[in-house]
Amino acid sequence: MPQTVASAPIMILNGPNLNLLGARQPEIYGSETLADVEALCRKTADAHGATVDFRQSNHEGVLVDWIHEARLNHCGVVINPGAYSHTSVAILDALNTCDGLPVVEVHISNIHKREAFRHHSYVSLRADGVIAGCGVQGYAFAVDRVAALAGPGRAGA
Repeated sequence: MPQTVASAPIMILNGPNLNLLGARQPEIYGSETLADVEALCRKTADAHGATVDFRQSNHEGVLVDWIHEARLNHCGVVINPGAYSHTSVAILDALNTCDGLPVVEVHISNIHKREAFRHHSYVSLRADGVIAGCGVQGYAFAVDRVAALAGPGRAGA
């Protein structure tokens, strides 16, 4: 059974190359670092009386393992799967095991204004919401949305 934001953290997962935020293509992804994103997520969660479990990996299997962990120990998932959005049925299958757990997909850039291959996301097939093109502020929107969907016991409910 899914937990509430009062009883469990929000899992925030970041996929490949997001460890290079601030250095990699700042004209697309901005100058904020992953540490800046983590601080924003913690501040946003705190406003809901929630906490976050913030992680990044360049490895698909690690992300799958963390999603399996989230289904048991977290109240929801915010995921920026990076390029795995467009290729990973394994991540979609893992997210599909998270029955009743809110999942929000985030992309810093507007993937629909970019190359055609980026327009499709397997993760979107499971996500309860998709946020794209809002820069790192999209993470704050996603944390807000997971908190809203997490059910009774959330701050302000």
